[in-house]
Amino acid sequence: MALWVLGINHRTASVEKRERVSIPESEIASALQNALHLPGMQELAVMSTCNRTEFYVVGDEHSSRQALEEWWGAWLDVESESFEECLYVHEDQHAARHVMRVACGLDSMVLGEPQVLGQVKEAYNQAHAAGTTGTVLSRLFEHAFSVAKRVRTDTAIGENPVSVAYAAVSMARHIFSDMRRKSALLIGAGETMELVAQHLAQAGVGDMTVGNRSIERAEQLALRFEGRAVTLSAVPDELPAVDIVIASTGSQLPILGKGAVEKAVRRRKHKPIFMVDLAVPRDIEPEVGSLNDIFLYTVDDLHSVIEENRQSREGAAEEAEHLVQEGASEFMYQLRALDAVTTLKQFRGEVESVRDAELDKALRSLASGGDPETLLRSMARTLTNKFLHHPTVQVRKATAEGRVEVTDWLRELHGMEPLSGETESSGSSNGSHQSAPATPTESSTRNPS
Repeated sequence: MALWVLGINHRTASVEKRERVSIPESEIASALQNALHLPGMQELAVMSTCNRTEFYVVGDEHSSRQALEEWWGAWLDVESESFEECLYVHEDQHAARHVMRVACGLDSMVLGEPQVLGQVKEAYNQAHAAGTTGTVLSRLFEHAFSVAKRVRTDTAIGENPVSVAYAAVSMARHIFSDMRRKSALLIGAGETMELVAQHLAQAGVGDMTVGNRSIERAEQLALRFEGRAVTLSAVPDELPAVDIVIASTGSQLPILGKGAVEKAVRRRKHKPIFMVDLAVPRDIEPEVGSLNDIFLYTVDDLHSVIEENRQSREGAAEEAEHLVQEGASEFMYQLRALDAVTTLKQFRGEVESVRDAELDKALRSLASGGDPETLLRSMARTLTNKFLHHPTVQVRKATAEGRVEVTDWLRELHGMEPLSGETESSGSSNGSHQSAPATPTESSTRNPS
């Protein structure tokens, strides 16, 4: 069974398309358990954020990809053809590398964004809790976390504060010359909004209000920055008094509508409000952007700010890419070794079965008065013939078909020296075998297997 990734992200689709196909957090567990019954599906995890929705799959890609696409659309009541051209697929080592790049922030809108590692961990935890992960995905995610930690430790990719939250506050600083005299309303109290609050505080904003569905969570965040906490229902009432609104919740419906914002603008006597909607699906109705004195931006509008900060991380990103490539190769090496364990267990079991059968036969003959030496010699001869019969037949067949490398592997497997006057790979009399196969050391360095 193959490892593969099916997804859509900020590089392949607009925010409008991404929000249409995002999986609500409240549905993740049930969605995973439902999709696991698709043909060829063995293990499954999903990550759905403002920048991407990706499925991490262990299963038969050829039989289950189309089924997963159709299921995805049906689950959300969206025609799969409407987003099919935005999808990408990564398989095997490319899939492992992609997961590690995502975890390290190398595939983010903001290069090196630290929050994405927490999102990947949450995706794994949700899938593990739903019972849809197994040996392969568990090993993959743990390996990805290890590589991400090494990237953070060994490179400078995380030294400068560059994130969607930072970009949003940076844009606000371009609009307002003196942030110390501005007030801000934060809609949501998750990890992204914690970063927003930190950057606002560093920019000098001292008047912050946090609106959230859970008032307790809002109070925890507001308390850290000497702000106030309100419920989501009270958010429209707060609008007339604020200059900056930044939103990022997990709501499936907009929190702020055009009507509420219009009323607030009139009460403010048309003093401008700067708004950034970091959520997917969006928390602020797109029509709000058409109002005079409202400057509304989405995550896709932050590209220019983000690009300015990308330059400082490009050198570190090259180092990180190298570590990711190493990590992906190492993971695939371990995965193939895991496959070998299954085969070796089966091989050992079959050999032990033959051994036990011959031993029982010899013991019965011995109990009947047979000569011990004769019985031992007979058992040894029979075991030798049975152990060597199938390999001998297959080697002769392979050699006759021109697959002379099989004899080289036979010698390597049994630690046999090359025949006198031969190189490691003797080739064939007609010269069809051109080069010697790589040794295990060479092989694992170039392409671990």
